[in-house]
Amino acid sequence: MKTKNLLSILLIAATTTAFSQTKFDLETATIKWTGKKITSQAHSGSLKLSSASLSLDNPNKPLGMFTVDMTSLTNEDLTGEWKQKLEGHLKSDDFFSVEKYPKATLIIKKVNSQNNNVYELTGDLTIKNITHPVDFSLIIYKDKVESKLTFDRTKYDIQFASGSFFENLGDNLILDEITMDITLQKI
Repeated sequence: MKTKNLLSILLIAATTTAFSQTKFDLETATIKWTGKKITSQAHSGSLKLSSASLSLDNPNKPLGMFTVDMTSLTNEDLTGEWKQKLEGHLKSDDFFSVEKYPKATLIIKKVNSQNNNVYELTGDLTIKNITHPVDFSLIIYKDKVESKLTFDRTKYDIQFASGSFFENLGDNLILDEITMDITLQKI
């Protein structure tokens, strides 16, 4: 009986080690966001992660969860009063309702394909307590991970100046897609 228990413990330990999650340095992690108007005007900025882990060792059962601190939302293309106004507006109920929803999450659900170090993934993105699937690419290097993720903000009840909900916005129309470029350093 003791041998059977020892064997079970060893198998569990081996499985846990084989599919252990990669941890990331949250201080050096970068999330750069970009939002665009119908004109060539765009705004960009950054967000910080409050947690991040990933394991794609078993493509049939990927593990990954990323939590974004929405209170860290900043604008990087404006300065002074205009920077403060845009950040306040993006954090307001017109956009991300940061006071009510200080966190956003991405949970990896599926590996769609893999080619060398490039993975095509599906995950559940939750913003403002609304969850929708998103498809995105992830590139894994020896010491870092890079990704580009685009999502439709209107699926998360962010309708401000959206052509999908309002007419006659002219140059004030803000495109629905928001792009995030993400770089994570492995610990």
